[in-house]
Amino acid sequence: MKQPISVALIVMNVVLLGFIFASHVSSNDANASNHYDTMPGPVVIKILPAKLPKYVDFAGEVVPLDIFDVRERLDREMNVNAYWHSNSLSMFKLKNRMFPIIEKILKEEGVPDDFKYLALAESGLRNVISPSKASGIWQFLEGTAQNYGLEVGEEVDERFHLEKSTRAACKYLKATQKEFGSWALAAAAYNMGHNGLRKTMEKQKMTSYFDLYLNEETSRYVFRIIALKEIFKSPQEYGFYLDKSDLYPEIPTRTVTVDTTINDLAAFAIEQGSNYKMLKLSNPWLRADKLTNTTGKKYRIELPK
Repeated sequence: MKQPISVALIVMNVVLLGFIFASHVSSNDANASNHYDTMPGPVVIKILPAKLPKYVDFAGEVVPLDIFDVRERLDREMNVNAYWHSNSLSMFKLKNRMFPIIEKILKEEGVPDDFKYLALAESGLRNVISPSKASGIWQFLEGTAQNYGLEVGEEVDERFHLEKSTRAACKYLKATQKEFGSWALAAAAYNMGHNGLRKTMEKQKMTSYFDLYLNEETSRYVFRIIALKEIFKSPQEYGFYLDKSDLYPEIPTRTVTVDTTINDLAAFAIEQGSNYKMLKLSNPWLRADKLTNTTGKKYRIELPK
């Protein structure tokens, strides 16, 4: 398949052309004006706005694009994410590995599939730690994580456990959707907090996310999720061309269940035919080099096959 010429390649060629032209003129000063007249014109690279869909929904709820600020807020996020190429390419590669796991859990938990794009918006599908110490792909704060059944400690932090943190996120989203009656409001609550959103709605006497006057971050938040959904559904419409070989593959693993203390995870990994690096990559929720277990709790440790 013929691939489009990259912007970087065009720019490089333009610079090279300019250098050749400048060298040619400087070596023939007497005839410089004549050469200038006969040289080809400058190459113009057109930067077009990202395509704005005529119809958009989020988790089955129609986005009212006829409201001017709604349309412009979505337009802003479409352009930001369509042209943030390095970040978007990284997420395209990772989603091939992460989305199948997330999609399966969302379906089992009865949460709309669109919420996989919330994970994209939160962390880019990486186990990051924010300045406020929100952690993992779903960016849970410690207290919220514990409220939704995740273990958080020095040796074990299940905010970094993809399956368990995804199920915890589903519980939060279902609870807020039940209270507010809207999946868009549930997404907004995920960003600004349940209590903060409720107080804002009561003060402004509005019941739709799209009718609320919100802080800058939450005002953009749901629109970023929607923009990512639109771009990732139709990547070629926004200039993203990736072959299957470009994507990060799923890593087959086998499970080892333990219910006792492991004093040395490096030695444990070697005993299991692996190594410490692969153990940590497969189990980012193991935050130390040992696992203290005095209660007989069962932990499922994944290792590459």
